[in-house]
Amino acid sequence: MFDSLRERILSPIRKFGQGGRITEESLEEAMKEIRRALLEADVHFKVVKEFLEQVKREAVGQELMKSVSPGQQFVKIVYDALVNFLGGKDVEAGLQLRAAPPVPLLLVGLQGSGKTTSAAKLGLHFKKKEKKKVLLVPCDNRRPAAKEQLRILAKQADLEFYDSDLSQPLPQIVKSAMEDAKRRVVDVVIVDTAGRLSVDEELMAEIGEVRDALQPFATIFVADSMTGQDAVNVAQAFNAKTPLTGVVLTKLDGDARGGAALSIKFLTGLPILYMGVGEGVSALEPFHPDRLASRILDMGDVLSLVEKAQEVITEDEAKDSVNKMSKGTFSLEDFLGQMRMMKKMGSMEGIMKMLPGGNKMMEQMKGVDAEGEMKKTEAIILSMTKKERKNHKILNGNRRLRIAKGSGTQVQDVNKLITKFEEAQKMMAQFAKMG
Repeated sequence: MFDSLRERILSPIRKFGQGGRITEESLEEAMKEIRRALLEADVHFKVVKEFLEQVKREAVGQELMKSVSPGQQFVKIVYDALVNFLGGKDVEAGLQLRAAPPVPLLLVGLQGSGKTTSAAKLGLHFKKKEKKKVLLVPCDNRRPAAKEQLRILAKQADLEFYDSDLSQPLPQIVKSAMEDAKRRVVDVVIVDTAGRLSVDEELMAEIGEVRDALQPFATIFVADSMTGQDAVNVAQAFNAKTPLTGVVLTKLDGDARGGAALSIKFLTGLPILYMGVGEGVSALEPFHPDRLASRILDMGDVLSLVEKAQEVITEDEAKDSVNKMSKGTFSLEDFLGQMRMMKKMGSMEGIMKMLPGGNKMMEQMKGVDAEGEMKKTEAIILSMTKKERKNHKILNGNRRLRIAKGSGTQVQDVNKLITKFEEAQKMMAQFAKMG
């Protein structure tokens, strides 16, 4: 996410000297680099101009705090500017459903922006995070496969699905869907609409009719972040014709530049509510400007990482693990369980990038197949008997040879795992006692 932009912004910051203040000369050089980086990232030129002016106002002649280098101080200034342009501090992330159920939400956007997938992702988010009962309503009579796609996604996410008769007028479909939602005692109704390859009068008139019939609590624009400034231009066009509540930015995990994310709030006034961070139906996160700014500057996003962990491990499981660590009874069986929980949190690369300096660590690990190593470790542990997993001390030469053959690895791989596990056991016991 924003890999190209990150490196281009951090590169001039690393060149700052160790003097007592940020000088005009060093600032000018850094600003040139950042300006180029932002323009190449497809950030709108008006946003670039305002961003640089804010950074310069804050940075010129600023005295440094003790034990803080000019580079560190400048990172803080750039961070504050990024937060401001991404949406500001202390904003409520996501959409707050403060209305009597069923709450209707209308998704709009161009064809291919990810509306249908986002409908299911939003539904799953409200179901998991807010314990809501969600009904998905297909209202796309242009794309033949859209209804079936939404049906499949609803099944994957275990959400309610309304079997729309797309031969009916669209306003009638949404009215019938709302009546059905009341009968099913649904909390949230998400309507997926048709898109076009470009904004046209027919599309806007159709959305207007659906909106008037539905009376949505929120009209959410779904934008493909990979399209950069085009996403901003389309959002402005939609907002001029039909008032929008906010934006879902899709495909942010594959966006190396970040032009749409940095431009859309400043130019449209619309908050980014959620961001799509993968293809899976659960790959949606509430948009936190401060957390994304941290990721851009390789400062990590520990809060989101903790939230991901809380989704896959209960408090009792966490306490049980800590208890076993402190008593020195944390076994390979427990280690296997934790590895599987980590896999549920996402890829190793994704987890690493949420740690402060994680991108730098990833660069140093180039050539290392972290996912492959995890699979190898899992194969070795699964080739052990339950008794061996519970007590690795009984693993003699013959047992290790059998395990290596069973897992398709070498004996030295088994030895290496056991050695590393024993070292980790000692460290875990020390940390547990300290806590």
